[in-house]
Amino acid sequence: MAESMNLLQPLALGRATARNRLMFGPHVTNLGDNERALTARHTAYYERRARGGCGVIVVEGASAHDGDWPYERAPLAQHCGPGWAAISAACHAHGALVIAGLDHAGGQGSSAYSQREMWAPSRVPEVNSREVPKWMEADDIAAVVAGFGSASALAVASGCDGVELNAGQHSLVRQFLSGLTNQRDDPWGHDRLLFARQVIAAVRDAVGSSLVGLRLSCDELAPWAGITPEMAPDIAVRLVALGLDYLVVTRGSIFSAEKTRPDFHEPAGHNIEVCRAVKAALPDTPVFLQGSVVEWGQAERAIGDGVCDAVEMTRAQIADPELAAKLHTDAGRIRPCIRCNQTCQVRDARSPVVTCVGEPSSGHETDDPDWFAPAARLRDVLVVGGGVAGLETARVSAARGHSVRLVEKAAHLGGLAAVAGPGAALVQWLVAECAAAGVQVQLGADHTSALPGEVVVQCTGGRAGERPYRIEPGATVVDVVDLHRGVTTLPPDGPIAIFDPIGGPIAVALAEQLGQRAILITQDQIAGNELSRTGDLAPANVRLAQHGVQVSRRSVLRAARAGEVELQDRFSGEVRTVPCAALVDCGFRLPTDPLPGVHAQAGDCVAPRTIHEAVLEGRRAALSI
Repeated sequence: MAESMNLLQPLALGRATARNRLMFGPHVTNLGDNERALTARHTAYYERRARGGCGVIVVEGASAHDGDWPYERAPLAQHCGPGWAAISAACHAHGALVIAGLDHAGGQGSSAYSQREMWAPSRVPEVNSREVPKWMEADDIAAVVAGFGSASALAVASGCDGVELNAGQHSLVRQFLSGLTNQRDDPWGHDRLLFARQVIAAVRDAVGSSLVGLRLSCDELAPWAGITPEMAPDIAVRLVALGLDYLVVTRGSIFSAEKTRPDFHEPAGHNIEVCRAVKAALPDTPVFLQGSVVEWGQAERAIGDGVCDAVEMTRAQIADPELAAKLHTDAGRIRPCIRCNQTCQVRDARSPVVTCVGEPSSGHETDDPDWFAPAARLRDVLVVGGGVAGLETARVSAARGHSVRLVEKAAHLGGLAAVAGPGAALVQWLVAECAAAGVQVQLGADHTSALPGEVVVQCTGGRAGERPYRIEPGATVVDVVDLHRGVTTLPPDGPIAIFDPIGGPIAVALAEQLGQRAILITQDQIAGNELSRTGDLAPANVRLAQHGVQVSRRSVLRAARAGEVELQDRFSGEVRTVPCAALVDCGFRLPTDPLPGVHAQAGDCVAPRTIHEAVLEGRRAALSI
């Protein structure tokens, strides 16, 4: 079965052959150093995916010209020679092709690090910073084109199998191609493909017979002036004719950066139809599908249906670096990507290192221990609590050789992650892995059932926090966790006030579900303020508006009464009442009380946080036994 999979078939790319049709695409990792070089952390990160069976690995995009510095630890091509060499050697040893990603962010970059003006085709302000870039003159254009050429020569001289040019998101090449950002009245404006042609020609001349690929935005989601799906096949054909060996179909533009790699709110495989059209126009050129493809079955069907020749599955291989290898052995054991974007989308001012909520060793290959090292002394282990932290503690403990018993007082495993948000698929995987490892699970049980000699790990989760408002007689106040667990219900009629002091996804999701009944109370200027980290801030506010949710901004909740809540404006101090049938509290939570005699604690019973911390602390607890 596995050997006949479309995904596992070899693919000819120019003069090279990929061992399968899986790509690990270029993405921001923040694994670089202050010199803008690729580091040993990059090497370990990519080597792990090559060891896991990936066929084509495209290294994080490097700026082709030193005037481009789009984020703090963005690689600079002229400093990447040793890094490319190390990555190539490490990945080639496992049979993967290595492609150097080359980039220039243009007007979608930043001047914060370079302290220089940004360069762009036209003076179109960057959407987030509102910074106006410099209109590139002929000498600027020539310098960038030359930069792409010299960067390409360095990449192949360093051992890379080729280069991939970015004409997708955050790309100067795309900005020249698009009427959104190219408003010039000169040769580069009259012929918007001219700059791309010059870059491709310089790169092809520099690399000889090595691979040259192109990542192309085929839908800028701005049909009034941008590249549309109807235009994309013709653009692709004209660019491929210049000597490209493959094409990756993407989407997004200066006005839709969040749509390039959206979270679970958008359908997986959202580029399938535009990719189908591009592939039909390029029957003899390998075309890669990109766009939230995280489930191998969808990738397999896309190749089989003629949508594409191969598939980029980047987030899926951040979540499970052994995805390709598991396709050969047991595809059912592939750890799912839940498309939450909480820790893998790292292009923000904090500069966090790329990782995954379900696989926190991603991005930390050089500093994490071997979580699964056999235990020096085998023990009987009791894990108290069957949420994500408890399940991961049990799974890793059993893998290390311990005899593990897990007790959960509820009737189901997974805690809140099983019933709210996108984490259910990860919970199901953890439950199945615990079963495969021989973990004994007892539901409706508690820690009082501990047996003599058992090492106890507490993973009991959190509890409702202190409420910073008055609850007066007759008020109906519901804890959002109790609501999701089915412990309580909402009145069938009337508006529902949702108290959201955090600005996270839980309250926003409930508001979307309730639609016109919802009154979302936030102290911030915008609903879901913390969603900016995952790229969902603007889309979430669009969804709230589409669902008819009433958002009460700059509001502090003072009291809940029968049939109403009392709010106070954060700035003016004005007090008002808002009618509602019930109030749902989505506020901060507290840890459950410590249990006596425990060996370790993990997850929300330490401090209420996210799935990421629950998994990581579960591993730490298991390794400590």
